[in-house]
Amino acid sequence: MTEEILSVIIFHGRFLTLKAIASVALFAGLLIFIYSFEAYLIFHLVQSRRKGQKISPLFKSKWAFIVHLLAIAGIICLLYGYFIEPYWIEVKRIEISTSKLHQSTIRLVQISDTHCTNNQRNKRKIIETIDSINPDVILFTGDSANSSKGLKQFKETMAELHAGLGKYGIKGNIEKEKWKGVDIFDGTGFIELDANSVEIKKDGDSFWITGITCEKERETNNVLKKIPAENYSIFLHHFPDLVEDLNSPVDLYLAGHTHGGQIALPFYGAIITLSKFGKKYEAGQYRVGNIILYVNRGIGLAAGFNPKVRFFARPEITVIDIHPEKIKSK
Repeated sequence: MTEEILSVIIFHGRFLTLKAIASVALFAGLLIFIYSFEAYLIFHLVQSRRKGQKISPLFKSKWAFIVHLLAIAGIICLLYGYFIEPYWIEVKRIEISTSKLHQSTIRLVQISDTHCTNNQRNKRKIIETIDSINPDVILFTGDSANSSKGLKQFKETMAELHAGLGKYGIKGNIEKEKWKGVDIFDGTGFIELDANSVEIKKDGDSFWITGITCEKERETNNVLKKIPAENYSIFLHHFPDLVEDLNSPVDLYLAGHTHGGQIALPFYGAIITLSKFGKKYEAGQYRVGNIILYVNRGIGLAAGFNPKVRFFARPEITVIDIHPEKIKSK
């Protein structure tokens, strides 16, 4: 067994690296320690007051003061992560130049991991923001809704989005687990890509978009090899996990899934990503060989018992402008 296989555990179809488990355990343990100590200090203070005793020196010590500050800071961070950051969408703009385009500039908008619920918090903001961008193509990279009412919200939101050259999407792991056999794109105007490609033309240039679902990963290279090498190739997959296994031409790989950790720490980043690569491709833009990989942080909050907060991992709409390489002046 390789070191990579030994360091990864598959949990409900998702990847947990041992390093991620250790990070979560350390983070959780630190929180438990801080709030247990704070509870002990408060309990000790109340008991002392009831007995008419003086405040214990322990309660006024510098260590107690540090614990008080950390406990208060934790509560403030929790309130911020619940009430503010999930509603604070970042529009991330990326520019890419390529020799495979000659006349046209293509504007893509990527959205991912909407995880819609019965109360879709960012519905109007998503629609208004994307409409103001005026995209050629809108691309959705999986994980639509957390509930039946959320699926209705997802379809209503996606149906109101407009793009000049089309809307395309793939399914993620939540569709595999929760919406198996359900046409999540019905009535939205999105064309589902499921181990197939579509050619799009603009101003005499051709580019291709390929989508692979979580259930058809083994078909990836067979599908991609059909794309002409001279045309720009965009690849959609919910996970970033295939990026090092591609042996067919791909210029731009768009993924989601990680949520940027959903909870990240300053200077450290995501605590956990549920990717087999751990933090290696946690969010943002990467160069992997000749491939540009972009991992979108998503818009919604993960389903199940995951924390319903975002911290240092704002919801994201990505705008990608792909244009011809500038001819250098002689």
